[in-house]
Amino acid sequence: MDEIGTEVERLRGLTEGLEDGEFLRVVTRELSGTVVFSSSFGAEDQVLTHLLLEQDRTVPIVTLDTGRLPQETYDLMEESRRFFGVEIHVFFPDAAEVEELVRAGGPNLFYNSIADRKSCCNVRKVKPLKRALAGHRAWITGMRRSQSVTRTDLSRIEVDEGNRMIKINPLIEWSRDEIWDYIRTRGLPYNKLHDKGFPSIGCLPCTRAVLPGEDERAGRWWWELPEQRECGIHIKDGRAVRVNPEYHI
Repeated sequence: MDEIGTEVERLRGLTEGLEDGEFLRVVTRELSGTVVFSSSFGAEDQVLTHLLLEQDRTVPIVTLDTGRLPQETYDLMEESRRFFGVEIHVFFPDAAEVEELVRAGGPNLFYNSIADRKSCCNVRKVKPLKRALAGHRAWITGMRRSQSVTRTDLSRIEVDEGNRMIKINPLIEWSRDEIWDYIRTRGLPYNKLHDKGFPSIGCLPCTRAVLPGEDERAGRWWWELPEQRECGIHIKDGRAVRVNPEYHI
């Protein structure tokens, strides 16, 4: 077991059985100065922002502006900054890389093929995230197991093989109803597209409302097979990242 795996096991031992708030308090204390929270302003991220700020207001909050986000996401970004009273660090894709991407494949290349779509995600999301995570040992996400078939193997604390970091997923056991109960009870701001049938929101041209009976991420890259619907942030070698069995519980 390498250094990251050893640290994951230590953190699991310290946080086993803890409620969400206490879990975050212990994790951020143990990883003080080396952990970052990545928010895409989904419903889960709004819950997690509230939970995190109740425990530790020193953890930096980062987000990605891909250049193709819905206006509703920008509106929520500003509303959240004011509501929570925090600075949100925005990371953008490299302008020259975006220009080359569009020059080679056109503005809507993501519809052409899975390879083109992943190239777009790589430039607009994966590379900016790597810059956002640089210098940190761990990152916090709002991922949940019930969101899609690509996320059923999540652990609360796991090894992020793609970034060689520790990944913290405090909300993995939460249901969609629990997320929304938390938001409504506390009056938290949320993306108004959620009221129009968008449970998961990414870039505007790659997101649609879901149909009755579909999973929560069915509206993301809906023209692809369910097991392919990840942008690359949670993927390694073209596949959804699964935890190394040595570390998985």
